[in-house]
Formats: sequence, C-alpha cells, structure tokens
Amino acid sequence: MTTSATRATTPGRRGWTGLLGVAVTGAALVAGGLAPAAAAPAPAAPAAPASASGPAPAAARQTEKNAVAFGTGGAVASVDPEATEAGLRVLRAGGNAVDAAVATAAALGVTEPYSAGVGGGGYLVHYDARTRRVATLDGRETAPAGAGPDTFLDDAGKPYTFAQLVTSGRSVGVPGTPATWEEALDRWGTLSLRQALRPAVRIARRGFVVDETFHRQTVENQTRFRDISTTADLFLPDGDAPAVGSVFRNPDLAATYEALGREGADVLYRGRIGRDIARTVQDPPTAVGAALPVPAGTLARADLARYRVLRQAPTRVRYRGLDVWGMAPSSSGGTTVGEALNILGTQRLAGMDDEQVLHHYLDASALAFADRTAYVGDPAFVDVPTRTLLSRRFARTRACLVDPVRALPTPTPPGDLDARGCRTAPPAGAEGAGTSTTHLVTADRWGDVVSYTLTIEQTGGSGIVVPGRGFLLNNELTDFTTAYDPDDPNRIEPGKRPRSSMAPTIVTRRGRPVLALGSPGGSTIITTVLQTLVNRVDLGLTLPEAVAAPRASHRNNATVSAEQAFIDRYGPALSAVGYTFTPSGAAGTSAAEIGAVTALEFFPRGRVQAVAEPVRRGGGDAGVVRPRSR
Repeated sequence: MTTSATRATTPGRRGWTGLLGVAVTGAALVAGGLAPAAAAPAPAAPAAPASASGPAPAAARQTEKNAVAFGTGGAVASVDPEATEAGLRVLRAGGNAVDAAVATAAALGVTEPYSAGVGGGGYLVHYDARTRRVATLDGRETAPAGAGPDTFLDDAGKPYTFAQLVTSGRSVGVPGTPATWEEALDRWGTLSLRQALRPAVRIARRGFVVDETFHRQTVENQTRFRDISTTADLFLPDGDAPAVGSVFRNPDLAATYEALGREGADVLYRGRIGRDIARTVQDPPTAVGAALPVPAGTLARADLARYRVLRQAPTRVRYRGLDVWGMAPSSSGGTTVGEALNILGTQRLAGMDDEQVLHHYLDASALAFADRTAYVGDPAFVDVPTRTLLSRRFARTRACLVDPVRALPTPTPPGDLDARGCRTAPPAGAEGAGTSTTHLVTADRWGDVVSYTLTIEQTGGSGIVVPGRGFLLNNELTDFTTAYDPDDPNRIEPGKRPRSSMAPTIVTRRGRPVLALGSPGGSTIITTVLQTLVNRVDLGLTLPEAVAAPRASHRNNATVSAEQAFIDRYGPALSAVGYTFTPSGAAGTSAAEIGAVTALEFFPRGRVQAVAEPVRRGGGDAGVVRPRSR
C-alpha cells in the first residue's frame, strides 16, 4: 500500500485529550502493539485459464493491511485494502467523500461478497462541511408485496427452521444498495455512478488475492453453497473453496457494475437485472440432490419498481459535550446507541476504574436493548417513540435502575414511556446476534465525511447467486421476528423494512467532525459502536486502542457475550457483581470476534487519523491521501 503510516508508542491512557479539541503530538499509532495483518503471499503456480479463481499472475496486486494511517487530503478505512485503495484513488483524483464511499462500497462488493453488495442494503450518514449539517439515507431492504403472516411457514402451515429460511428465496428482501449509491451521488457526489464503479470493475476483472478470511468464510458456507448451482459455480470452483493466495475473479459482477454505470440503477429496479433477480427468488437454482429445501420467495419485478431510498433526519444526542449523530428507525442503531449514551450521561464515569465503567456500559446496553425490542420498528408501519427514547427524561427513568455494585437482573423489561420515576413495562424478549455486514468511513480534503454500513445479512446472505450476474442476494427478511406476533413492532408486513442494528455514526463538536465510526456484527453492532465511544471518550484510550480493546456485548440476555480476552481481563471483577459471560464463539472463527470497526478521528489543520481493526476479521485497512507524521 502507498498509504502506510509511521508508527510509534502511544501517549498514556486517560491523559490523551485530542478528542476534546486540544492539539496532540506524536506519531500515528498501532493499538496495543498489535501488528497489522498482512495478506498471504501468492504461491508460485502454473498458468491457469481466466476463470473464477486461479494462481496470482504478475498483474494481481499483492496487498498488505495497515491498521492505522495519519495525514491530510482525505482518508478511507474499510475491512479490505483493495476497497480502501479504490476510495483513495477517487480522493486523489479530486473526488469527494461520497464519491469515495461509493467506490469503496462497490469494491467491497467484489472482495467482501459474503458481507455486502448489489443484492443487499444499508444506511449512510453524511456530514457536509459547508453547511455543517448531518443527513442520512435509509437504503434498507423491504419486504415484497407477497409477504405476510405465512411468509415463514411451509405449505403445511408449520414454521420453517431458521436454518431453512437463511438459504431461501423466502428470506430475500428488495435490495436497496444500488439505489443508495445513485441517490448519494446525485445528492452529494461529483462523479457519475459509472465513474464511481470503475475501480470495482477493474478489481472484479483482474481478480483479488484470496486471504484467510475469504477462504474461511467460503469453507464455513460450503455445505449450503453446494446446494445452489450458481453459487457453487462461482464460489466453489472445482468443488472447493478458493485457496489462500490464489486470485479470485468475478467477470459477471464486473459486467453487472458496467450495466449499472451505463444505464443507472433502473437497470436493476425496472430492467433486465431486476427480471433476473425476481426469477431467481421465485425459482431458486437449486442443485441436483440438494440437501436443503431452499423455499421459493415472492419478490416480483413490481416490488423492485416500487423501491425508494428514504432521506431520513438523523438521531442526535449530546454526550460529554459532543453531538452524536446516527440512523433513525428503521434502524435501531441511532436510538439504541443514543439511549445508552443518555443513560451513561447521568453518571460521572471519569473517576471510576475500568471495571466500574464497563459495569455501567453493560447495564446501559441491556436497558436500551429492552426498549429497542419493545418499541422500535419501521416508522412507516409502527408509531416509534423516537423522541422519547432519546430524551434525557426517559434516560433518567432507566438510569435509576442501575445499581453501582450489582448487575441488573436480565432479561430486564422495557421502560414505561410515560414514567417519571423508576418504573418498567411488561417483560421483554432477549435479543439474538447476527453474523455479518461491513462498514466503511471516508473523508475528503474539504471536510465532508461519510459513515456507511451495508450488508446482505448472513455471511453469504441467502446463499443464492443471481445467474450470470455475479452477486449474492440478501436474506434480510430473517431480521423480522420470524414467529409472527401482530403486536410485535418488528412483525413482517408487505413493503416494510425489517428492524436493523446498523449504526453508522458521526460525532461532532461545535459543528465540526470529531469521529466517524461503525461496525458489522448483527445486533452486536450497537454495543460495538457504544463500547468504542466509551473507550475513547470515557476511558481516554486513543482511537486505535479503543478499536483494538477486547469487547463484550450485553443485549438484555441472561448472559453477556464476550471475547475471551475480555473475559480473561475483566471477567473475575464483573462476575463478582453478578454478570455471567459466554465466549462469543469458537476460536479460529469469525464468531469469536465481536464487530470489526472502521473509524476516523479529526484534528486541526485538516489532519485525520484513519483506523481499522488490527486483528479482528483478518484485520482491516486504513489509508490517507497524504501520509504525515504527527
């Protein structure tokens, strides 16, 4: 990479005040002494035909990842070095933060096809430096017109298992990503969609080097990918996952991007790509002898033609002198992160030790998740009390339940929206975790900022590749509550957007950007963003340290999901006050990790620090246009 950063030791914890506007000296940092992950070198091998995968030719870019970069002229952070470089190319050529965000997202559709792409949706938060205003786009997938109480039932009226729904046409929602890209560029960008997609087209045609994460994710999905003929053809060449160090090419996706560039998003929403999507959902290309039932869905061309990206007002809360901006419903990210921050804001955490701060963080998370489950859904269908959930009055009625020496009993019930004291409502259900998604952040030389989370839901989405198009369809309808309840705000209905946990966030101080961050990880996105903010703002960690620190996720369940490093470090003290911890997943799998943050921090004179994960999910990549030492 041409965007490597100078690295040095970090200033002491709690004494580092750059976030509050004081100039900071020193060099760009790698948190905790962790070295950034590097892509495996491609092994020597004989020449191969131009197919889905093969040995790395000399033209394939061998990439390595940088977890931290510092400099000027703009910045990009994502989970993948090819995608980060695509965004940086756009910035170097004079594009702005939105242009770079679309280019980066499209490249992630190539290199991270199991997490995001044309077949999915997402949420974008934008900061305009000229007006100092924050705005958002809701590009969430929607349920087709044929959706209803029987969507998750088989022909005999029995519920499909979740595993059966995951790999099915029944779980596919109307994609929102192409419309989001076009809307963002039309509203704030300087490039055409065709120009913004060019870096991704180039990567898809020449191929990218397969790393351990891509290989592992393919292996983890191998059984269900084999049951879909088009998916097996693309992602299991010769019947197996592409080898680490080989080159993966996707000429069908390159052609899809080229069609979108020439004809606009209408080629998907009203044209031939949409026709192919509808046919695929209604008649999935199931392989001969498939073990899975792969139920067909109802998504039709008319559903695609009706899709609209929504321009949403952002959520906003004040925390420690900062303005924290996020996504309003249909996402629950902004309301849940915001409510938890309001609860924490009732306490002075600065004088507490780490374990006490984390105790308050965990209980605030549980309380906010209880309210999320009870009250948040698509506001076009549900009367979501967003103003109340983000009010300080409501936060005080929840914060008074926190015992400084004892963990809350869970699951805790939601709050009474009309309460003036410590009252609760009827019991709430516990919250499960999702598995995938991806996040990126960009900033330009003019000071505009983008925080963008996009997804196809499950790692590998529905598992169904659209024939000849090179992309996977989402399985986003599984984000609805699959057991239909007419009183559930997240019940499935025609045209409705399922409740999301995506939480792209921008933090400002006196109208100027301070931080931009977000993460993948299903419902753990919310706690990941919240914990990263607590780490940075309350515990005084540098941003690289805040990102790298071990995580725990309390989603109002009986036990707290936590990374093993968190349990090892804080488990004894927090268990003593009543928390029970469950390791977040098996070692060696992505499930062992909570989230995969990408973030930016802004300093005077146009300087920015870009940060990605040093280890989680194989490590991410951060870059700046003009690297500088601090």
